[in-house]
Amino acid sequence: MVLFLDNQHRLIKKERLFLGTINVSAVYPREIIKEALYCNAAALILAHNHPSGITEPSYSDQLITKKIQDAAELMEIRVLDHLIVGKSDCYSFAENCLL
Repeated sequence: MVLFLDNQHRLIKKERLFLGTINVSAVYPREIIKEALYCNAAALILAHNHPSGITEPSYSDQLITKKIQDAAELMEIRVLDHLIVGKSDCYSFAENCLL
């Protein structure tokens, strides 16, 4: 799920861009940036779930977040957070200084 926001951090639109299986999801930074440019977003928030219920980010989660952040930065789009939703809690990359 990606939340596309304007300069005041108001929601422009939310979009589920990718579907995954029980243990993997293909995420393409290009598609996220393309949609952000299309709707003239100034910022975005990423979110996905971990079916296992464990919210700790995997190495892949960290790597794809960095790739998205780097691509967004080139287009002057801010990545405000990446949330991982588990069974009973939520992990925030921003709160844990990973952005």
